[in-house]
Amino acid sequence: MNIADIAVSEYVEVDVDDRLATVRSLFERENLKGVVVTEDDEYAGVVGEKQLLRSRMEDDTKVAAVVTPAPSVARTEDVRETARLLVEGDVKIAPVYEGDALYGVVTVDQILEAVLDSLDAITVDQIATTDVIGINEKDSVGRAINRLRENGISRLPALDDDGTLAGVVTTSDIVEFVIRDDDRQGSGDRAGDVDRMLDIPVYDIMSSPVVTASAEETAAAAVSRMFDNDISGLVVTPDDVDSVAGMITKTDVLRALTFTEQESLDVQITNVDLLDQISREHIVDSIENVADKYAEMRVVHAHVRFHQHKEKLRGTPLLQCQIRLRTDRGQVAGTGEGYGADHAFHVALDKLERNVLEMKGIEADEEYRGQLLRKLGEL
Repeated sequence: MNIADIAVSEYVEVDVDDRLATVRSLFERENLKGVVVTEDDEYAGVVGEKQLLRSRMEDDTKVAAVVTPAPSVARTEDVRETARLLVEGDVKIAPVYEGDALYGVVTVDQILEAVLDSLDAITVDQIATTDVIGINEKDSVGRAINRLRENGISRLPALDDDGTLAGVVTTSDIVEFVIRDDDRQGSGDRAGDVDRMLDIPVYDIMSSPVVTASAEETAAAAVSRMFDNDISGLVVTPDDVDSVAGMITKTDVLRALTFTEQESLDVQITNVDLLDQISREHIVDSIENVADKYAEMRVVHAHVRFHQHKEKLRGTPLLQCQIRLRTDRGQVAGTGEGYGADHAFHVALDKLERNVLEMKGIEADEEYRGQLLRKLGEL
């Protein structure tokens, strides 16, 4: 299947000189995941929910201040490559070209709807994220925003003081809350209003009850539930227990579409534009070297994600790098920070290797324990 069967020629378009207030109202009215931005009738980029969340700019600010590039897709491109481009670009929408002309757009939802039947072969457990970042329901919205920004994620499970799952707060919840509050406040000095909004507890804006998934069900069932509830992710919970075992999002499912059966390691890089003194080839080779050291562990897929902080050192930005491996022994990850992609990646790589060793050590202990119990049973 190629994108010619999925892409649509109807899309919402704004100009770089339009006001952010226009975009915010479009997101609320049209329930959008992103809009196409043009300059002099030429494609300039996209604006998504993440860009609105990261922006604390006034409504009169021009769209040009928050526009982000998105990978262009040929109308004849296949679904797997398009999924990779969306994941690596960290966007929910991308322009589709027919030759040199902008034909339309393709979104994450359109791709998932088109491949829904084939997702029966994948289980939630195979693709869900297990190292979930959460927040206390009493924490402030400002803290939730910081946690979402720092980790480059779109949702946080909210827990009560006993660690029980109480709700979920998402970028959509926050954007909707800010837009709704702006409508009530009207124009004028918003500095005090913004501070007040940031101090409100997560409990007041989180979604509850939580829509969940089980580890054993298929990705098709999970995605269908996301569509039915108009959400982009589900909390994975153990049976009959209100605790968090993982998180599965549409991006996780999209990423799974890119998994290959080829002999070379399948590696995806999110925010690939942040690579400076390091190449994609070096990243792939380095991860393969770690994986090859432990022949008993087969790596199914590797995901490398870069996130840029505001801090800089002599002009070089501070980056966070997370490397996540999906293996036949489970998931293992390593995270590190450094100035520039090269530094951040190798800090994360060292942490990953230590975590792989720790995982293997635990497995070795369990194997030894099993052997000892069997011997004791024979006495």
